[in-house]
Amino acid sequence: MYLDKFHETTEHFAPANVPDLAALVAAPLNEAAERRIEPDWTEPRPVEFLDLQFTRISMVEAIEAIVARPPSAPFSYIVTPNVDHVVRLQRRRSDLWPAYRGAWMTLCDSRILARMANAVGRDLPVVTGSDLTAALFEQRICTDDRIAILGGTEDMVSRITQRFNLRDVRHYNPPMGFIRDAREVAEAVGFLVEAKARYTFLAVGSPQQEIIARRVSRTACASGVGFCVGAGLEFLTGDQERAPRVVQQMSLEWLYRLSRDPQRLWRRYLVEGPQIFRIHQTWRRMSVSLPGSAGRLVP
Repeated sequence: MYLDKFHETTEHFAPANVPDLAALVAAPLNEAAERRIEPDWTEPRPVEFLDLQFTRISMVEAIEAIVARPPSAPFSYIVTPNVDHVVRLQRRRSDLWPAYRGAWMTLCDSRILARMANAVGRDLPVVTGSDLTAALFEQRICTDDRIAILGGTEDMVSRITQRFNLRDVRHYNPPMGFIRDAREVAEAVGFLVEAKARYTFLAVGSPQQEIIARRVSRTACASGVGFCVGAGLEFLTGDQERAPRVVQQMSLEWLYRLSRDPQRLWRRYLVEGPQIFRIHQTWRRMSVSLPGSAGRLVP
């Protein structure tokens, strides 16, 4: 990986590893679950950027590929990395990488990342998790489709059920801090496996939702498509307000969110987020210096 050297040279970015999270992501299950079964679709050539393999696909193409999958197909999931995710991945080194590399689609959730990629000649389409979630509910999810939701309040789920006239919604909201309790993790994974939903929305925050999605995907009898959506369902119900479209297009959605919840978000956006520039600089330098990388970047 291009960023292996980054890990060696920037120790202050990487506090002590979290063994329980690493074990949750990487622990083997059974032989059948280890088999990687891809959906029957023509996968576009990925865009390699910051050691992630982003799926080069538009919103419309992503939705069509999702809807085309049979409901009984083996469980696959979609991740939508943004700046916060990338910084966390580098800070925790390898602990969380399997959860992202095991995804069926990796969609860029950040216009800032897309601009950085474009600056080095990488065409990285922006397909945000919130927009994808809204489009699925508003355009393609049918009344009789079975939906599973991990996280969120009963009131939120009830409003989604009523608004979209859904008849089969399964919901489980694990307790705070559940990811550090093996029994609670097993409960969450078991709920999603047993639900056998066509569409599963994991709304327990990152990296919890990616870890759980990875675990479900490695369980032999799990089916459907999982979406790691964070606050996507809360945007859908209006419990949280998204930035105006013009603010999003200016790559300033982070500033809008910070202004509305500074006490919770100041560290993410003012301390941790800016680390992306050093990460990008290091990745770019390694991309040029490592053998076989010549010509892959625009000078």
